This record gives sequence, structure tokens and C-alpha cells, in this order.
Amino acid sequence: MDSLFRQTLGPLGWTAMLLLPPAVFALYFLKLRREPLEVPSTYLWARVVQDLHVNSLWQRLRRNLLLLLQLAILGLAMLALLRPGWQGTALEGRRFIFLLDRSASMSATDDGDTTRLDRAAQRIGELVDQMDSGMSAMIVAFADQPDVVQEFTGNRRLLREALARVAAVPAGTRIRGALELADDLANPARVTIEEGGLEVDATAQEPVELMILSDGLFEPVEGYSLGNLRPKFFPIGSRAAANLAVTAFNVRRNELRPEQRQAFVQVGNFSDEEQTCVVQLFVEGRLTDAARLACPPGDLAGAVFELGDSAAGVLEARLDPPDGFRDAVALDNRAYAAIDRAREVRVLLVSEGNAALEAALQTDRARQTARIERLPPARLADEQVQRDLQSAAYDLVVFDACAPASMPAANTVFVGRVPPLAAWRAQASPQPVAVPQIVDWRRDHPLLHLVEWGNVELVDSLTVRPPLGGAVLVDSTAGPVAAAAPRDQYEDVVLGFEIVGRNDQGEATVNTNWPRRLSFPAFWLNALEYLGGRLVDENRSYRPGDPVALPAREANAAYAVQLPDGAQVEAGPPRDGVLSWLRTEQLGVYRVLRDGRPFAQFAVNLCDPRESDVRLRPRQGDAGRLDEVASLSIGFVDVEAQPLGASVRKELWQPLLLAALAVVLLEWYIYNRRVYV
Repeated sequence: MDSLFRQTLGPLGWTAMLLLPPAVFALYFLKLRREPLEVPSTYLWARVVQDLHVNSLWQRLRRNLLLLLQLAILGLAMLALLRPGWQGTALEGRRFIFLLDRSASMSATDDGDTTRLDRAAQRIGELVDQMDSGMSAMIVAFADQPDVVQEFTGNRRLLREALARVAAVPAGTRIRGALELADDLANPARVTIEEGGLEVDATAQEPVELMILSDGLFEPVEGYSLGNLRPKFFPIGSRAAANLAVTAFNVRRNELRPEQRQAFVQVGNFSDEEQTCVVQLFVEGRLTDAARLACPPGDLAGAVFELGDSAAGVLEARLDPPDGFRDAVALDNRAYAAIDRAREVRVLLVSEGNAALEAALQTDRARQTARIERLPPARLADEQVQRDLQSAAYDLVVFDACAPASMPAANTVFVGRVPPLAAWRAQASPQPVAVPQIVDWRRDHPLLHLVEWGNVELVDSLTVRPPLGGAVLVDSTAGPVAAAAPRDQYEDVVLGFEIVGRNDQGEATVNTNWPRRLSFPAFWLNALEYLGGRLVDENRSYRPGDPVALPAREANAAYAVQLPDGAQVEAGPPRDGVLSWLRTEQLGVYRVLRDGRPFAQFAVNLCDPRESDVRLRPRQGDAGRLDEVASLSIGFVDVEAQPLGASVRKELWQPLLLAALAVVLLEWYIYNRRVYV
């Protein structure tokens, strides 16, 4: 009752108020004081009879509308003095921007079947209902990209209809783009000037209330200024939410038996208790294998499935949570892999003759992987050769102790030479350095997988530092002797040392003992698979929203993409031997068609631990209270989590007083009608 009514009068005041209704009754029971008045006899008898009815205290009270109206006035006044009301929310400000998170984590169901996105939209709808005629609002939904759902408007119907159109997308969360978009739309007439090396606003901007409705599962926004945006963070979700998810799924070669494939599945347990789940592997819709995993709380567990060498097509990893476990998110329980049947890699070896290199490219694995064509350096100037090199006819070109006049449209390996590019030549030593000692190498690079450099000796080598964006592969006491760098959609690898050198008489000399090591054929097999594109072809997997680039040499063919939901969309023609595709919003397998026939396929998976761990972040120093949520870090501002809207009391005393006034006017009207009619 304390929350329903408020005390406004003291005991004496309420005593006086309670005496008013009996006083009104008494007014109707009082006897009138007689005054002599001469009237016709018939009128006198009628008035006497009426006075007896009215002024007799013991006679039964007749129904009197005026008495009821006066008592109603007193009742409404007394009820207004009690100040009845309830706790509600207030919308303070004139312009509002609602940032609505619709990322994958917002599809979580913390309790019941209502998703976080539905709860956030419902709360925004409640605030929209409180807008008055002088307010306007805008709704921006965001995941990895922002989307203006409704521009500034004061029409509450349009805002509610826009909320109904927002749906969760299987993508990560990036709020920076939404903040920048909101800032631009909130200040369309902004004029800035440069002052002291800083850009400042030259026009006064009206404050805008920025209301962020999200679970806050994203990185801090660094280097951003909120300006006239006044942020408020309303966390959606629970710190007690639990979820199991497939966090990684890929296909790789068996390290001990490279001709065999393996499928690796990683599962994350984002709960406070250990969970035992089952992971099933499907190949082209058929159940192939299954494994039971014990996942520690807040940790990862993995399973490896042997596929052999013949597995190709669509692979699906499916996670089955244990009975009784309330899995908050369902869309991260599946992941896909698209494995094309290994195509033959086309390689061009440009060399005067290198028996060791040719032998490494003629192993059984190498012949199964690639088709090697040989060309002497003197023929690089032929017109037909130039057309082939510029038309993406080859996947990989190896230049052994030679270099072309211009770079080919292919991945390359330069042995003992530097590419004809200014960025490479500016970083390379002009002359070979004698007897450099190898000290380190990139063991995690695909080219150096199972490649040991500690026992490799060099007579001399150029030092090659990669251009911006490149990586040093092998380092020595004199500097880098092997490096790699991207070039548009291609990659160039440079070995600064020759395998077979030449003396002043033109005789072949041994420049390194590397061909006598097991790492030599292993390196060139890695080059065929990695630079030839075979590893990428076997396991194309992307995140939602990532662009996809597929090698496509037939520029005149008609390409189309079949989406995971079955819809088929035409793709534009390839450019420079590459087919680009940007629409990767759906999870699943995309099939690329060329002239109506299957050409390639790739998979799009969530596999994002940040989105799958749907537990709200606790406040620093929290002692386990579930209602304490960490603040958001935006620029230099920490936006504290708070309830949705400021809690205020909604009171009814004003409507009650207006109702009492209306009853007074009605009583006055009825009284005058009875007297004067």
C-alpha cells in the first residue's frame, strides 16, 4: 500500500476531511427557519407538505442526485489527497537514438522462449510509447555492420513498425560503425574547423540521447569521441546464461600421413559446470562418426575425425547438448566445411636446369598435386608466354635464378633473385652476403610446415626484407634470407640464395646443402599446395560478412551462387581471374555454379567464442552478484549499465482533481436546471 498511496495530510487534516461527508448529510436534514410570508392558500399547503418531507430528521431520505454528486466530489478530492500511483520510467530529452544490437548473441534465450532481441525491442517500444509531441527518435540496428531501420521521426507508429522488422543475424558485434553512423545522422549540419591541430565543432549541437540496448559482448571502442551524444547502456541478458557451441571446424592434412585428411572440431563450454556432449560428423548428409566430449567449465575441448583421402563434398559438425542443459543459443551448434575434390595445380618452372629442384617437384605427392611445365628463361620474352603469364593460366610460377620483366598473374617463388618490383628491390642487398648463419624461421607459416632449417648451410645469399604487409620466413645473422609478401590477390615468396650457383666460368656450383635435407622436398610440396591454392580449395571457410575470392580463369562464363537457403543469385563476371562474392550473411554452404554446372563451394560459419559466450560481463571487483554488469568503454568514457529508463513515480492526483472539477460543473448545471426550469 505504501507504493500505491502517499500520505499528504496529518491526523488533524484527515479528521477534518472525514467530517465533511456527515456535514453534507446534515445540510439536507436541517429544519428551515420560518419567516412570515403571505401567499395563496393552495400554494401554502404544497410548500408545507414539501418542508415536512425535507426537514423531518427521522423520515426516510429520498433519492437526491445533488447529494450523490456532492459526495462524489468529496470522494474524488480525498482520493487525490492520497496521491495514488505506481513506479514507472521517464523519457528525458528531445531527440533519441536507439542502438539495437541484433548480433548472434542477441538470439539467446535466457529464460523461456523470448530472445534478447525481442526483450530489447519490447523495451524500446515502451519508451516510444512515452514520447510526446515534441520528441523524435531514430532506430539503428547493428551487428558487424550498422543499418538505419528508421530515421528521425516523431511518429510512434512508424517507430513501432520499424522495431517489428528487426531480426537477429548470425554475425559478430562491431559497435563502432553504429556509433559513427549515429553521430553523422544526429548532426547533419555539423561544421568543423581545425584549431591547434585538432578538429573541433564550430556550430553548437543539440544534445542527443544515445540509448544502447545490447548484451555488451564486444571490445572497447578506442579513439572515439561521443561529442554531443549522451550515452546510456541498458544491458539485455543475464550473467547466469549457459551455452555450448562449436567454436572451430576445419579440415586438414594428417601430419603423419599427409595423403589422409582429418576433421577437427572444437567445442566451447560457456557455463559454470562441466558438461558432457556428443559431436556428430556428417558427410553429404550421412552420419560418418561421433565422439563424446567432456568439456570443463569455461574451457574448450576438441575431437579429431579421420576422413581418409576420398572424403569430399559438404561436411557438417553437429553438437548435441546433454539432457537437461538449457542451451542459450542454437545457431552455433552446427558448423560446415566445403571440400572440393582436389584439382590439379598448374605450375610453371622457369629454369636453366636444376636437377635438385626438378627432383623435388617429381615426387609421388608432387605429381598427384600439380602438373609441372618447364620453360627456359630465354623464352620469357615470347608473346605467347607473356599472354599466358598475364591471363592467370598458371597457379604458381617458380623463377629459378632468373626474373621476368613484369610480374605474372599468379603466385610466385623467386630463387636467388628479387621480384621486379620497387618495394622488393629497395629492401634487398645489392650483393650476396657470404656464409650467413640461419638463426630463426617462421614455424607456423604453411610454407614451413615440417620444414627444419637448423641444419641448412648457405655459401652466400641476398638479404631480402619484405615490403609492407609481408613476413620474414627465414632469418640469419646477416638478415632475412627468405620472405613472403602479398601482391593484390597473389603472394610472392623470395629465397635470397641460389640452389645451384654459377662461377665466373659459368660452371654449376653448390650453393647450399639444403637439397640433401628432408626439409627440401617438404618445402616444395608445401609450396605446391599452399601457393598453388590446393589447401584453400580443400577447405574454404569464412565468417559471416567476410568477402570471398575464388580463382576463376574463364572470364566469359556465366557464374551464379546458390545460397544455403536454396536461392540462386547471379554473380558478376570475374576480374583478373578472381570471382568475388560479398553476400555471406547466411550460415551454411554456398555452391558456385559456372554455366549451370558445379564449379566450387565454400562454407560460412559463426565459430565465434565471443558471440557464443553469452554470459554478461561482470563488473570489476564484483563478489558474485548477478545484477552487477560491467560498463561499456567508448573512447575515454565508461558508460555505466543501468535499468532501462530512470525510475519515477506515475501519480493520478491530477486526473482525479480534473474529474472532481467535472463533477462540480455537472452538479452546478443540474441544480440550476431544477431551480430555473
